[in-house]
Amino acid sequence: MRIRDTLRKINRTVLEIDLGILGFALLFQVGALLFAPDRLYWCLSFLLGSVLAVLAIRHMYRTLDYALDLGEEGARKMIYRGYVTRYLALVLIIMALIFTKLLDPLLVFLSYMSMKAAVYLQPLTHKLCNRVFRDEDSVPGETEEEHNTRNEVL
Repeated sequence: MRIRDTLRKINRTVLEIDLGILGFALLFQVGALLFAPDRLYWCLSFLLGSVLAVLAIRHMYRTLDYALDLGEEGARKMIYRGYVTRYLALVLIIMALIFTKLLDPLLVFLSYMSMKAAVYLQPLTHKLCNRVFRDEDSVPGETEEEHNTRNEVL
């Protein structure tokens, strides 16, 4: 199976945000390799933050996807529970890093917060994915079947 086919199976928005996080991870790694006094320490810190950011986006997607099948009150509780779970996990990991001094908690948090910037850059990664997948956005009022037929021609 080709990589493009595998990537098509992932939710498109999640993939686009993951690509943004990956872009920031690469920038952080290059910066760490060029400017950090302790390169391995910084690179591993940035790597952990990036992995946590990708996991948080995936958890957010699964929580929202599940919550959409619930009623209004159930969805509200599910979304809140997911939010608390993600941030409690992050706080516990940061606290563990503070006490063990294995990695730099500030660098891990900075890299984790790259997911926020990746969300703002999602329109750019969306255009990139459209080029890679040779896809076009749907036209308002167009059915999914019409959209898929038009994209098969591309």
